[in-house]
Amino acid sequence: MPSTPVAHLSVMADHVDRYQHEVGDLVPGYQASQHDDVAGALVEAERALRTASRLLRRAAKLAAAAH
Repeated sequence: MPSTPVAHLSVMADHVDRYQHEVGDLVPGYQASQHDDVAGALVEAERALRTASRLLRRAAKLAAAAH
């Protein structure tokens, strides 16, 4: 486990990035199989993960500046 809150937030953001890419990789398969409802939900999840990653990185930057 990272030793500082900044490092911990950065690691969390990296993990969320990885999950975002994994979710994004699933979308084309569902689009091709005419499961637009699933594809739409995955696109929304991918967007939410992108936002979460951005916010975690922002929190890490702010935490670093606070020290």
